[in-house]
Amino acid sequence: MSSAGTGTTRRLMAALALGMLLSGSFAGVQPAAFAQARGPVQRTVEGKVETKGGSPIKGAVVYLQDDRSQSVRSAISEADGSYRFVQLSQNTDYQIWAKADGKKSKSKSISSFDSRNDFNFTLTIE
Repeated sequence: MSSAGTGTTRRLMAALALGMLLSGSFAGVQPAAFAQARGPVQRTVEGKVETKGGSPIKGAVVYLQDDRSQSVRSAISEADGSYRFVQLSQNTDYQIWAKADGKKSKSKSISSFDSRNDFNFTLTIE
């Protein structure tokens, strides 16, 4: 086969494989396997800040501390008490707590050994 024919054949095979991949019908390989190959999965932490009685606290400051670097990210709780942190490393331990009106919730921990990627914490401020 000539080199021109070989190039055309390679392009045709690549296009066919790409089409099968995009349609999810690549023989024996699920699309999720390809998603994992793109890079590390990021973690998400979300939840609510509430009073001891279960009422949402709007405007509470929620702190998320990276135990490795000691850096702290913060978020402000919404009217329904909700907060959210995204794009967190799986290889890092975290501490999370909330403060409002000079009072603090108990801290919650996220371990790098925990295999979950989504965490939901209710942070109670008395």
